[in-house]
Amino acid sequence: MKKYNILIVEDDEITALNLDMSLQKNGYNVVSICDNATEAKSKVASYNPDIVIIDISLQESTDGIELAKIIRSKHNIPFIYLTSYTDDDIISQAKLTEPYGYIVKPFDPASLHATIQMALFKYEVEHERREDIDSLKVDKLNLEKLLYSKKASDKPIVPFGDKYHLDISICETFYNGKKIKLTKKENAFLRLLVAQLGLVVSFEQAMNYVWDENGATENSVRTLVWRLRNKLETDIIKNASGIGYYIEE
Repeated sequence: MKKYNILIVEDDEITALNLDMSLQKNGYNVVSICDNATEAKSKVASYNPDIVIIDISLQESTDGIELAKIIRSKHNIPFIYLTSYTDDDIISQAKLTEPYGYIVKPFDPASLHATIQMALFKYEVEHERREDIDSLKVDKLNLEKLLYSKKASDKPIVPFGDKYHLDISICETFYNGKKIKLTKKENAFLRLLVAQLGLVVSFEQAMNYVWDENGATENSVRTLVWRLRNKLETDIIKNASGIGYYIEE
């Protein structure tokens, strides 16, 4: 097993020590232990660890959550929360940072190891999808070629999901033979998803392809997806956490 580098951010000395011993026993390399967010920011930049374990309630505040926001936006490193909190407001704030897992105090060493392994696996899958996105730059001409290559027969029909198909000759989507009424933007986004079945359509790709005008944001894409999901008969549009959306091939 690869020896992953882990940074611990925990202000309780005993908990930090127990984490350190448990992680090393399971073959991880603990590069540093920090007891505050300021030190942790510097150590993350210096060590670039494979994963960070963050206590949500650093110094009895939400500094852990603020630290997680910085790690996600600036370093793109997976992180796991360590928490004894059951407060719904705190948990709701933590969810918005899209952590790769939670560990509840007092932690169980076996659960700790399993949570870390799942977090690393999820991150690696997301990284591979990002590379797939970067290697497949979609413009209008390429998209038409991709759709044409996915035809089921000599007819201009591209099947997807279960009982859906896209008629590329008239730019219309059907479910079980019945046309689904979509707006121009909804139709464009769905064509983008179908052209890249099994691959993630990133927020940036969606904004560049679907919106002719400037000013589109990630929230614009989320709103579009919400409306589109309400018009589709089944839930075929999947989330790729923090990246975009996809339809399974």
